[in-house]
Amino acid sequence: MNGTPVIGTTPVIVVGSGPTGLLLAGDLATAGVPVAVVERRPHRVSNLSRAFVLHARTLEQLDARGLADGLEAAGQRLDRLRLFGNLTIGLDALPSRFRHLLVLPQYEVEKALERRAVEAGVDFRYETEVTGLSQDDNGVTVQVKGPGEVTESLRAEYLVGADGMRSAVRDAIGLPFPGRSVIRSVVLADVRLAEQPETLLTVNAVGDAFAFIAPFGDGYHRVIAWNRARDVPDSEPVGLDEIKEVTRLALGRDFGMHDARWMSRFHSDERQAPAYRVGRVFLAGDAAHVHTPAGGQGMNTGLQDAANLSWKLAQVTGGHTGPELLDTYQSERHPVGKAVLRSSGGIVRLAMAKRPWERALRAALTTVLDHVGPARRRMLGQLTGIGYRYAAPRGSHPLTGTRVPDVALADSGRLYESLRGGRFVLITPESEVHGDWGVHKDRLAVERWATSRRTTVLVRPDGYVAWAADEADPEEVAAALAVRVGR
Repeated sequence: MNGTPVIGTTPVIVVGSGPTGLLLAGDLATAGVPVAVVERRPHRVSNLSRAFVLHARTLEQLDARGLADGLEAAGQRLDRLRLFGNLTIGLDALPSRFRHLLVLPQYEVEKALERRAVEAGVDFRYETEVTGLSQDDNGVTVQVKGPGEVTESLRAEYLVGADGMRSAVRDAIGLPFPGRSVIRSVVLADVRLAEQPETLLTVNAVGDAFAFIAPFGDGYHRVIAWNRARDVPDSEPVGLDEIKEVTRLALGRDFGMHDARWMSRFHSDERQAPAYRVGRVFLAGDAAHVHTPAGGQGMNTGLQDAANLSWKLAQVTGGHTGPELLDTYQSERHPVGKAVLRSSGGIVRLAMAKRPWERALRAALTTVLDHVGPARRRMLGQLTGIGYRYAAPRGSHPLTGTRVPDVALADSGRLYESLRGGRFVLITPESEVHGDWGVHKDRLAVERWATSRRTTVLVRPDGYVAWAADEADPEEVAAALAVRVGR
């Protein structure tokens, strides 16, 4: 490109070192796939993140990487969810090991993911900006500008843009990012409080005002506030008095906010790329979809994008299966991103309802969620991520494409420990462990049910069912492994 020499070849380049890029790169390196991370910012973990919540499905994915227990110790559990002011929903019935939300600043998640990626051997290139890319049948050439304005071209088999809402990768491949700004002039601040809130997460909306307060754990709290009646540009200065005023309108008091160490103003968009893949280039996280903060689904959805894509890239770059597997990233994750846009936007619109019919709709929905178990479970399944399933080929076993909870295995084992290392897990009835699966031993763990269950299940590295059969014989299992685990 422009005569710049191409420096080396890497199987995968990840652009962006936020949570999505870090999990993806760490997965690939753990699976033995050389990977480079390109990041335009200097090397530092910022405390300016807006994400504060880890949902059950994300905690399960982190458990499969040996990180969940450490993060659980650093965060604070919330076992009840409050919506629309007067609706409280318990999380103790979630079909997961994690029957709660974990309140934890995003930078703590980034620290854990970065340590894992470094230990796995990821090549980090900080202060390096993508300025263009091209691709052909064999790979992607990406032009970058590094420290000292030095330009070079990097070569990879595949490239993943995890570089946020203003993705340079998305722009370089010519993808639009249709949508609109939903919430404008949102103010943020990190403050100390003279009075501690009664709840771990404090959130409410009254009239045109909305406010959210969450603890950092270091004596400071993050405040996110919005007054729909005050629509000013992001460049308008923010003062603590403005933040206190909006908080009082929404929450009834400002908790004695003082000593703000940081304040800012931003806007929140609802946007989704029409495709998550163009040739050998993929988008994940905020580069693929952005939405309102309602429900705390942003970072969670991005991490789950990464968990879906990483094992597929490892399979293909390792020569274990054909590149058609990568097509399933779009078919599986794009519908989830679309659903998250709808649900997060719906929560905001209902929380800020002003018109009589909107308030009536909110009241009706509150009544349904409060009294109708299936509706409440469906809502929680979508919000926490555990309710999504992926489409399965016609004629597949009913379990195919479903999420597998952390089931008990023989010899006191459990599934998400066995998934560590990016492996498939084959779970068989106790009396039917047949065949020599040694050819797959680096990518497959063979386990037995702790119960008398008769179904044989092949679990993908991301915790979803790849294949299942009742009363399977060894030849049938071998055929399934050859197709899905591959060479």
